[in-house]
Amino acid sequence: MFSKILIANRGEIACRVIKTAKRLGIKTVAVYSDADRNARHVAMADEAVHIGPSAARESYLVADRIIDAAKRTGAQAVHPGYGFLSENAGFADACAAAGIVFIGPPAASIRAMGSKSEAKKIMEKARVPLVPGYHGDDQSPELLAAEAAKIGFPVLIKASAGGGGKGMRVVESAEKFADALAGAKREAKGSFADDHVLVEKYLTRPRHIEIQVFADGQGNCLYLFERDCSIQRRHQKVIEEAPAPNMDPARRQQMGEAAVAAARAIGYQGAGTVEFIADQDGTFFFMEMNTRLQVEHPVTEAITGQDLVEWQLVVAAGGKMPLTQDELRIDGHAVEVRLYAEDPARNFLPSTGTLVHLKLPEEGAHVRVDTGVRQGDTVTPFYDPMIAKVIVHDRDRTSALRRMAALMGETEVVGVTTNSVLLKALCSHPAFVGGEVDTGFIERHRATLFAKPAPAGDRAFAVATLARLLEWQDAAKPAAGDPWSPWNQKNGFRLLEEGHEEVRWKDGEREVVVIARRLRRGGVRLELPEGALEARVERLEDGRLAIGLGQDSFVATVVRRTVLDGGIDYTLFMHGGSLRLRLVDPLDVTQYEATASADAVVRAPLPGKIIDLRVKAGDTVSKGQALLVLEAMKMEHTLAAPADGTVKSLRYAVGEQVPEGAELVEFE
Repeated sequence: MFSKILIANRGEIACRVIKTAKRLGIKTVAVYSDADRNARHVAMADEAVHIGPSAARESYLVADRIIDAAKRTGAQAVHPGYGFLSENAGFADACAAAGIVFIGPPAASIRAMGSKSEAKKIMEKARVPLVPGYHGDDQSPELLAAEAAKIGFPVLIKASAGGGGKGMRVVESAEKFADALAGAKREAKGSFADDHVLVEKYLTRPRHIEIQVFADGQGNCLYLFERDCSIQRRHQKVIEEAPAPNMDPARRQQMGEAAVAAARAIGYQGAGTVEFIADQDGTFFFMEMNTRLQVEHPVTEAITGQDLVEWQLVVAAGGKMPLTQDELRIDGHAVEVRLYAEDPARNFLPSTGTLVHLKLPEEGAHVRVDTGVRQGDTVTPFYDPMIAKVIVHDRDRTSALRRMAALMGETEVVGVTTNSVLLKALCSHPAFVGGEVDTGFIERHRATLFAKPAPAGDRAFAVATLARLLEWQDAAKPAAGDPWSPWNQKNGFRLLEEGHEEVRWKDGEREVVVIARRLRRGGVRLELPEGALEARVERLEDGRLAIGLGQDSFVATVVRRTVLDGGIDYTLFMHGGSLRLRLVDPLDVTQYEATASADAVVRAPLPGKIIDLRVKAGDTVSKGQALLVLEAMKMEHTLAAPADGTVKSLRYAVGEQVPEGAELVEFE
């Protein structure tokens, strides 16, 4: 076994590999960019080496710097994690040339599966079922359009060299094919330096089922059952589970043996995933093989009781896999959700910012949390916006989903927008719990999953007001001199008048005033929109608030945050949910200015690079028309016109970097 390894990655996967290495007594070396100087994976490793600027192409994707770091620290092997250089055959070759073990498959296997079109040719020879489609080398738009018409719409355009939903477009009709092809090729070129695409038949209600395979250097190859990854947004996975719902043993064996045949066809070694697209009738087709560990590997570990990173280390060191196919068993059901810094209500637009407050579920017998961040860390525009993976293992699927829904309700994040509310809604949705699973689930149930939150009630205004009163109390410091002087009292005393405090809140466009009158016997009486209530509040040691409101007692967390526009938000976490209120300062006249309606510009929703301009100055546009394409956080984001109008000016050119909030397009 190795005595020291380098992890050529960042975030939660780097932290996850470090945990197993430490358990096995293996020293670890982390690498980091400028943006990750204070990252969690750097703190966890035994050593850390700086490898360049924040942009991945100047740090985590520079193979020479990583190999140099391994040499300088004496690391015997490199674990690539997933993403970055994990499926780069050239990097695997470079490691071998430097005398460093690449903890992954042979470079030849990576090359064989690196091109989706070439992979399908190999699978066809191995008699693995394929989706009808075009996988040829001729990439002329005319031929691709003709092939799409031959296949029959809808079709799916996919980047041949990539994954993760990048360079992928669903095309419903021939009229939309040209624009979709151009966008897919452009995104593929930017993400993988290769704009080669393939075109396949798009199944209307498909399931995404993948098989975890493993092979060692002694000729052994097996499968560790399946994972269902059908719940997706923008072709990227949101929820994964194992085993797949409604999977009968015969179909499981059939898919598992097909996956093993695929692995053997390319002389595979190590951990890999063979991905299939399955129809509702149970038929399945090969999509691709990921020659690395997958993001969703924890659900397989949960139901099998195995540590796949440990298996990787054993096999890479020349050892035999710990178990045989006959010794593997499925225990219970596991569900994984990806907690992202993104806004589902804005088409899953990534969110950047500092994690002012972060409370993830506590790990235990049923719960595992893989994360690469801590409170105070910053979600930057340079990398994937995932905050954490939360994994639940329980006796059956219903129990696991119920537990996960509760955990998402208890998750607390302030500083960025997250998808936690959507994850809770998904895990408690009757159709999903009942076994309705396919890649179109989120879009089909959008009306219920994206229901607008109800207006804040009296309880929310009461909690926020009590938190505000505590702040005033904490800020009040006795003046020098007589502590019994009435001028040093901070109890709201008024001569000939009952003392009170007035707090104003804004919930959306609605403004609410709460009056708090202190009671002689202790506590306060709150005058709320729906009536008056007596209340008490006490701050607990962990910072939460113990609240008595009328006859009810409960605990809440309230986080105050100053936002970009200078306003102050209070985020409330209670009763398994959250909401945000804006504190209104009656002396601040700027907050009453209707700046939004007068601001005839389109702004950058997050930092990124302009990669395409669809309009020019003087053009007349209609509401919803595409104006430009912004590349940020590894994805393309098309910005549309907010209303009918005429373009006055474009502030940036193609290729320019823009900060968050930058004015991009100005209208007459």
